[in-house]
Amino acid sequence: MNEELTGTGILKEIGFTLLSEGKILKIRAEGYSMYPAIKPGSVIHIRPYQPGELPEPGEIIAWKRESGLVVHRLVRIISEGNETLYITRGDGTLGEDPPVSAGQIAGRVGQIEYRGRNRILKSGGTGKPHYAWNRFRVVLLLKLKKIRHLIAR
Repeated sequence: MNEELTGTGILKEIGFTLLSEGKILKIRAEGYSMYPAIKPGSVIHIRPYQPGELPEPGEIIAWKRESGLVVHRLVRIISEGNETLYITRGDGTLGEDPPVSAGQIAGRVGQIEYRGRNRILKSGGTGKPHYAWNRFRVVLLLKLKKIRHLIAR
């Protein structure tokens, strides 16, 4: 079946259209890739970048892919020729995402709602210390898991 005719395809297109019109998009987070910054079930508010605004490392951004939106932290920006590419990674993941172009960036996470609490996120890379701590925890947990596996043999 053509995705454009399915409910998911239509909702995805409506979301992209709302963001392109400058509207804030609220979506429910799934998965643990951004844990604990974004917990599963959280409602995240994605707001589009205003003209002249640029994403900054440390921000949690949303970017478009074929199956919908990815919401991960921007870790670095690279320039290749005349193109700028953005590298993101989930706080709870080891690997980086494939580079994305400016045209794929839908917006930034400006607010997170979870269990009745609202957290407003500032722009400008305010998540860097939290991100670094999470990266350390993920690497440490994976190393401990590997050690336990070796001992269990």
